Amino acid sequence: MAAQPLFGLLPAGQPLLTAPTSQPSPTSFLFLIPHSSPTNTKQFSHLAVFLLPGIALPDGTAAAIYIAQNPSAFAPGGAGAAGAGFKFLGGVGPGKESAVFKLGGSGGNTTNTNAEGGVVIGIEIEDGVSVAERMTQSQTQAQAQSTALVRTNTGVGQTQTQILAQRIIQNAFNFLSSFSGQVNGSGVEVVPLKAFQEWWKKFEAKVKNDPGFLERQQD
Repeated sequence: MAAQPLFGLLPAGQPLLTAPTSQPSPTSFLFLIPHSSPTNTKQFSHLAVFLLPGIALPDGTAAAIYIAQNPSAFAPGGAGAAGAGFKFLGGVGPGKESAVFKLGGSGGNTTNTNAEGGVVIGIEIEDGVSVAERMTQSQTQAQAQSTALVRTNTGVGQTQTQILAQRIIQNAFNFLSSFSGQVNGSGVEVVPLKAFQEWWKKFEAKVKNDPGFLERQQD
């Protein structure tokens, strides 16, 4: 008699999977999921994992969910689970009976998940506290990476703006310096307003004719 399925795996656009491809131990389950199906040739990028209705895990446990970073280890003659390089994705259990993971595509997990046209998902029933701690740690790391990316992009934008402003000032200084003069020998240098207006007119024309000239280094 077949063992009762515990988990449902639903790749986006594909049929529901409940039977593991293999079960290395009573608490370990492996699912080889094709990237596409006969009814949907588009590769999936999202995967939902959930406890099936009526299923309750043993007290104090949760299901840790992993993805194989080296799924070719499961090919004939491969090293198997020992060489798969499983990466923790998250978990399900009491109070969190389902989870959705982005496995690939733009901005997603860049793990090499190809295994003869599919991905390998491992589910292990483990200590619930350990699974919860790793889930929290993963969320913290993801938030830190997002914050660092925003700061990096902001820093690049600020640097580019600063360089652009410096080049505009340099362009104005080079043009206006030839018009400077002193007021009654006082030593105070001034530039006629007409000269500034002339620079602005020429500057606007140059930007219009060659919008990228400020992006090039100027002498």
